[in-house]
Amino acid sequence: MKKLIKKLHLWLSLPLGVVMSITCFTGAMLIFEKEITESLQRRYYYVDAVGSSKISFADAIASVEPMLEEGQRITGVVVSPDPARTWKINLSAPKHAAVYVDQYSGEVLGSPKRLPFFSTMFRLHRWLMDSRPEDKGVIYWGKMIVGVSTLLFVIITITGIILWIPNSRQMWKNRSRISVTRGWRRFLYDLHVAGGIYASLLILAMALTGLTWSFEWYRNGLYSLFGASTTPVAYAQKPQRADAQDSPYAVWEAAHDNVVSRYASHGDVTISKNTVSVKLTGLGNPRAADKYTFDVATGAVESVTMYSDAPRRQKVGGWVYSLHVGNFAGLFSRILWFLASMLGAALPLTGYYLWLKRNLFKSKKS
Repeated sequence: MKKLIKKLHLWLSLPLGVVMSITCFTGAMLIFEKEITESLQRRYYYVDAVGSSKISFADAIASVEPMLEEGQRITGVVVSPDPARTWKINLSAPKHAAVYVDQYSGEVLGSPKRLPFFSTMFRLHRWLMDSRPEDKGVIYWGKMIVGVSTLLFVIITITGIILWIPNSRQMWKNRSRISVTRGWRRFLYDLHVAGGIYASLLILAMALTGLTWSFEWYRNGLYSLFGASTTPVAYAQKPQRADAQDSPYAVWEAAHDNVVSRYASHGDVTISKNTVSVKLTGLGNPRAADKYTFDVATGAVESVTMYSDAPRRQKVGGWVYSLHVGNFAGLFSRILWFLASMLGAALPLTGYYLWLKRNLFKSKKS
C-alpha cells in the first residue's frame, strides 16, 4: 500500500509542485502586508501629533468632497479606538477606495495605493496573474489552476503524512529532526521530511479553507458541514426617512457616540448611511462585529444584531478567513502561518532536488 501511496505522492507533486510553491510563497508574503504597508506609508495611517480635540465628521467629509471624482460618493467613516490613527473616509468607487484625514488638524492626507509588490503577490496567489474574463461563461483559467492544484495539494500533504509514519522508535527520531551538520543533501532531505510533517497540519488548514474561494460547491459543502446556510447573508438596508437631513454626517457622529458609549473596549467602528458596525476584540475572529441601525434623522439606535446572534454563515465565513490567513491569535499565529507557508513553498523544491539527485545518480551509475 505504501508503494502505491508513494507513487501517488510523487506523480501528483511533479506537475503541481511549482504552482504550490508559488501559492505558498505568495501567501506568506501577504501575511504581514498590512504592517509593512502602514510602515512604508505611515503618513496616511497615523497623525503627526495627537491633539486635544477632533474635528466633526461633517468637517472631515466636507474637506474630502471637493476631491471626489465624477461618480464617487462618500459611503462611510472608519474610526479607530487608537487616537493616533487617522480617520478613513470610504468611497463608493473604485473598490476599497478611501481617503484618510487627520481628525485633529483636518488635513486631507490622500489615498494610499496598494504597493505593487503586494498587488503582484495577491494576483499570483489567487489567479497566477491571470485576468478575470469579462464573459462569465468563459473558464477563469488562473483561478481554476490554483483551485485544482490546491485540491490535489491536500492529497499530496495527506499522502506525505502517511509516508512519514515511522516503523520504529529510531526511525521516529530520524524523521523528527533536521540535521545541519551532515551535509547539504541530508539537510534538504530532513527539511522535506521533518519540516513537512511539522508544517503539514497548518498547510492543510490553509489549503482546506483556501478552496472556498476557488469552488462554490466546496464552499457550500464546507459551510453546510458547520450548519451554515449556503445562501449568502443579505443585510436589508433600511430606507432613509423623508425627513432625514440633507447632510446626515452630524447624525452619523451622534450615532457613533451613542453606540461607542456602550463598550469598555472595541475595535474599529464603521459608520455608514444608517448603520454602525463595531468590531470586537479577543474573540479569535477579527471579523466579529456587532451591527446597529439608527434613525437617520436623530441618530437614535433602532435595532442591534449582536455578533453572538449573527447568522451562522457569517460566523463560519469569518473563521474560515481567520484560519486561512492565521490571524485568529494575533501575532503568534501569524508568525506560525508565515513559517508554515515558507516551509510549504520549500517542500516541492526540496522534493524536486531529491528526485533529480536520486534519478541522476542512478543514471550515472548505470
